[in-house]
Amino acid sequence: MSEHGEQTRLLEQLLKGAESGSVACGSFLANLDPLNRSQLYTDLLFARLERKMRLVEQLFQDSDGCWNQTFYLLYFRTLGDRQNQEAYLELAHRVPYRILLRERTTPHGIEAMLFGASGLLDHYQESPFINTLRAEFAHYTAKYGLEAMSPKRWVLREVRPANHPILRLAQAAALFRQDEFLMRRTLACRTERDVRQIFCSEATPYWCSTPLPGTTHEERPRRLGAFKANIIGINLVAVLQFAYGVLTGSDSQRDHALSLLERLPAEDNRYMRIWAASGIRPHDAFESQALLQLITELCLVQGCSQCPVARRILHAR
Repeated sequence: MSEHGEQTRLLEQLLKGAESGSVACGSFLANLDPLNRSQLYTDLLFARLERKMRLVEQLFQDSDGCWNQTFYLLYFRTLGDRQNQEAYLELAHRVPYRILLRERTTPHGIEAMLFGASGLLDHYQESPFINTLRAEFAHYTAKYGLEAMSPKRWVLREVRPANHPILRLAQAAALFRQDEFLMRRTLACRTERDVRQIFCSEATPYWCSTPLPGTTHEERPRRLGAFKANIIGINLVAVLQFAYGVLTGSDSQRDHALSLLERLPAEDNRYMRIWAASGIRPHDAFESQALLQLITELCLVQGCSQCPVARRILHAR
């Protein structure tokens, strides 16, 4: 078989594997020497971060050039499950960060604004606490012109209890009560522990002692857990640090983002299990993000002809 014919056959094999949802290049990548594999991971990670940076740029524009509001929007986009991502963003636009900060020290002020504007208070019957939140939200509606979303914007069924919007918003309210320098603290994160110290916030008891709308689960975890905090570390903290470093010309801030990814644990999800079946287990979030870029942006869309791994396979033959 000619060299061209052999390369065509190999490319067809790779494409067939991609179509089946597997990674036919996995064994090659697993056996690649560490130096070349490290270079591949670095190139893939930068491609992923540059794609995410475009999102941050858009949020920065939506925030009229305010980094605090950009952080706030990105936080809400990262906070919940993918089904409710747009609803969280809409809420963050309806209740801007600057307004939240003004009422940060008011008892139940942040909860009243977030739960009132989310529309989720409609799921609760009257009680002294709920009535207080409704009255507070009416006050903020008159004061700031806030408007409530339709509660139908939220997906509440078939959502894991830990990811339920009620609990996530209660944890968010606790986070924003901490202090007014969250953006600064986020840029200063250097370790997994730093991320957890900021973002593992705890909902107030009320939200964990009453039934959650749309679910019959008894489990109501009060604190945002380590697993979710690490996801926030990857998709909020590191991304924000990288984008801020690039857009402000701070190479050190960009490098801090890369170092943080090397210190955060690798994700454990269905994509990583596909790689594990080929003998590839990422050591940290730096590597798992590179592998996510590879599988989601190339493998699953049959982009083998543009894939740096496929090019190495074809060149090696």
